[in-house]
Amino acid sequence: MPAFRYLSGMGRLFGGPDTFAMPPSPNSNLVEIQGLTKSYGAFEAVKDLNLSVAHGEIFALLGPNGAGKTTTIRMLMGILAPTAGSAKIDNLDCFLDRVEVKRRVGYLPDEPIFHDYLRGSEIIRFSGEMHGLKRGEIEDRTRLLLQQLELGDALGEFAVNYSRGMKKKLALVCAMLHDPALLILDEPTNGLDPFATRALHEIIRAKAAAGKTIFFSTHLLDQAEKLCTQIAIVAKGRLAAHGTLAELRARLTGDSSLEEIFFSVAGESGGVPRP
Repeated sequence: MPAFRYLSGMGRLFGGPDTFAMPPSPNSNLVEIQGLTKSYGAFEAVKDLNLSVAHGEIFALLGPNGAGKTTTIRMLMGILAPTAGSAKIDNLDCFLDRVEVKRRVGYLPDEPIFHDYLRGSEIIRFSGEMHGLKRGEIEDRTRLLLQQLELGDALGEFAVNYSRGMKKKLALVCAMLHDPALLILDEPTNGLDPFATRALHEIIRAKAAAGKTIFFSTHLLDQAEKLCTQIAIVAKGRLAAHGTLAELRARLTGDSSLEEIFFSVAGESGGVPRP
């Protein structure tokens, strides 16, 4: 799948150099998805999806390959227009108001792509300036993140020399620069080593404790079980289950692991065979 390009068309994506993170409205839910559908001819990648995510939640979107997770995320980011239904962030239509939405969101694609011959520091500075931040603000906001993700020593390198994990770290810094109300992270730990993964988990918990909302997809069920306050499982484009871990456990037995719940629920929905 084509990955989101951070620098190509940045003015269009972020609304110009005067953009900045906007405070969320006091609505109870930051993300509202109603009847969301995306069709490609006769194939329905996402079908009649209904979800809501409250402020301060750590929300995991789970599902087997091809379940519609990335398609859903791309509709939330305004990259794809829905065939039917709606997706709203802070009461803004994710496609029609996509420039304004991006002021409120930090987005991490599964496979971030950068222009090869920009240095890491240049990419961070460019991203920050497109959100209306001054250089001093950019440096202040990135200092701790670079330390936590152990990326500081690589900022002088060209992006072409970055490993997959280093690109993921750089993209995470760019996503968090403008202190967004919502982080949308597509497979955020893919390519990260255990140290960076642990650091990211700490960052996610700290962001949620500060009232930020995190919406992420993952195949790593143990991570979702440890991190998340809400979980949704999709299979073949449809919502198979949604709730807290305790609510999902109520479908089986009280001590079921998320892995057991996932295989049972996704299997019932035709996503994967039951073990």
